[in-house]
Order: sequence, then C-alpha cells, then structure tokens
Amino acid sequence: MSTDQEHAVTALPAEPQADEPLIPMPALTPGALRTAVETLTPSRMPTFVSDLVSATTRAQELQSFAPLRTFVRTWGVFVAIQRYPSRAARLRHLEELVSAGAEDPTDAMAEIRKIHADAEAEAGL
Repeated sequence: MSTDQEHAVTALPAEPQADEPLIPMPALTPGALRTAVETLTPSRMPTFVSDLVSATTRAQELQSFAPLRTFVRTWGVFVAIQRYPSRAARLRHLEELVSAGAEDPTDAMAEIRKIHADAEAEAGL
C-alpha cells in the first residue's frame, strides 16, 4: 500500500447512518492510525503521540518490535471502536457503570469484552 493510501481518511460525513463507520478502517501503521485518530478524536492526539514515542523508545531499548506491535494493536482497536459513534458511546457508558461500582459489573464487563473482540476482528487482529 502506498504512503498516500495509508494516510488517506475521508472527511467525516455530515450525518452518518447509525450503523455505518465514520471512516474506513485504516491500515495498521502508525501513520494511518495517526490520521484516523486526528479525524475521529483529535483530543486523544497527545496520548497517541506519547504512546508512540514510548513504544519506539522501548522497542529500541529491548531491540524488539513487541512494543510497536502492542502500540498498533491498542490504537487499531481504539480506532475500530471510535469509527462507530454508537459503539464508542456504548463503551463509554459501560466503562462508567463499571467505574461507578453501583451495580454488579458482570454484564457490563462481558459487553465491554465483546466490543473489544469485535473491534479486534474488524481491525484484522
């Protein structure tokens, strides 16, 4: 895939359909994921950049690609979830329920795991 294709992310539609993604799933490369995060959740860019720097530094220290693979997996799943506003909102709601501790978190935790598993499959992980 060319660099232009890796970084290509279409503009957000004015009114996306409820079950349609805001953008196509990007390639699992730092550059393509960066573009997707900038498009979907610009407020998360400082965390993305910090995580990338940490992963790169750790990879150099360990002489291993494992930290970079973890980075790509983590942010690939994040983007896969955020592409669907309703799924992202549902995940936030479930996480808030678990954090509040007001009720048994078993069902919420099961649904959170399913959301993550679906996102991993969608990202090809």
